[in-house]
Amino acid sequence: MNLKPAWLLLLFISTAVWSVPIDRNDAEQDQKQEAQEENMDTGLYYDRYLREVIEVLETDPHFREKLQTANTEDIKNGRLSKELDLVGHHVRTRLDELKRQEVSRLRMLLKAKLDSANTQSLQMDHASLLKQFEHLDPHNQNTFEAKDLELLISTATKDLENYDAERHEEFKRYEMLKEHERREYLKGLEQEKREKEEKRLQELKEKHRQHPKVNAPGSVAQLREVWEETDGLDPKEFNPKTFFKLHDTNEDGVLDEQELEALFTKELEKVYDPKNEEDDMMEMEEERLRMREHVIKNVDLNKDRLVSLEEFLKSTEKKEFSNPKEWETLDAKPLYTEEELQRFEAELRDKEEELKRKAETLRQEQELLKERGKALEAQKREYQQAVLEMSQRQKEQQKAGNGQLPAGPNGQLQFQPQTHKPEGEIKAPAEAQNNLPAEPPQNLPMHT
Repeated sequence: MNLKPAWLLLLFISTAVWSVPIDRNDAEQDQKQEAQEENMDTGLYYDRYLREVIEVLETDPHFREKLQTANTEDIKNGRLSKELDLVGHHVRTRLDELKRQEVSRLRMLLKAKLDSANTQSLQMDHASLLKQFEHLDPHNQNTFEAKDLELLISTATKDLENYDAERHEEFKRYEMLKEHERREYLKGLEQEKREKEEKRLQELKEKHRQHPKVNAPGSVAQLREVWEETDGLDPKEFNPKTFFKLHDTNEDGVLDEQELEALFTKELEKVYDPKNEEDDMMEMEEERLRMREHVIKNVDLNKDRLVSLEEFLKSTEKKEFSNPKEWETLDAKPLYTEEELQRFEAELRDKEEELKRKAETLRQEQELLKERGKALEAQKREYQQAVLEMSQRQKEQQKAGNGQLPAGPNGQLQFQPQTHKPEGEIKAPAEAQNNLPAEPPQNLPMHT
């Protein structure tokens, strides 16, 4: 991501401070300027909050007037922040809302970070944790005060100064990782194939170095080349003031970092072609950053990361403008030492071991979850069987209560012997039963 000064960088410097007169009735010009402002990004993690605060402050006539007359030092040393007490109530209300939204966003980030680290976030003091964010006052989380504006300016200024250094360090690690992967790749090859591949890679490296001479950024030779090939003008008629106005694309009276980087495209095309295997586009962006830093260092006199017309014209009067030192591209010398590469590879190994340990822990947890799942499935089947048996017993009991014969093991009806006398059986009277002889008479004559 390119570091682009968001329309008031550094910071809260209005476009009206340096801008040339613009016809506000020109709808096309307004749309162009708005689109450029929307696409600008400081690269800061609180970029949206920064831009929204600026937009709200710009709606207040008093603050906007003070902003237009302020210089960079007034902004950086905090004098402008004191004007916040004089802005309208609706502006303060909107700023309060923006701050509460930012605090809420930071709380969510903290919770996500703590959760990812398996930390009990509910036991943490979020008010204390918010102190690590320097762009707002953590002690007052509900209203936007002058201290918040002062912290926002000072923090953004410091962060932007460190931003390029961080980008250089990231690119250095990228280059070391690329070399590490190259060595590991060659190790995995057989000797004959490895020798052929090493030769091929070395040839590609040499091919990349065989590029046309690159002009020093900001030199007369480099600017004349843009004047001729990009602007289509006669190099003999080169005019610094006209050149400046041609490339101040948003007509704000300064060349910002994005406009400066656009000047180096022709030089970069001499070295890098996306169609070539040997050309790395990540290296091209690093080269672009180095060129922009070189110009800012030698031309930006007030260190606001912007080049005014006055600064630009003064730079053309220097000896280095016509007779600069030869520009060394990235391939001229290595970015790291062998010792740095070894430390980097040791760091990679440590991270790889840590990832392996985490993977093993996750595998064990997965196996444990599988076993628990099997146990739960067995319990589920036992429960279903118990419910089924209980349901069958209830049905049998209901059938028995309705006078139906219970079913046997195979579903057959069970016949039980009757223990009561058949209905309708005639009983002898009790007296007759008492007069009956104990034994039947013997040898009674038979009648025919």
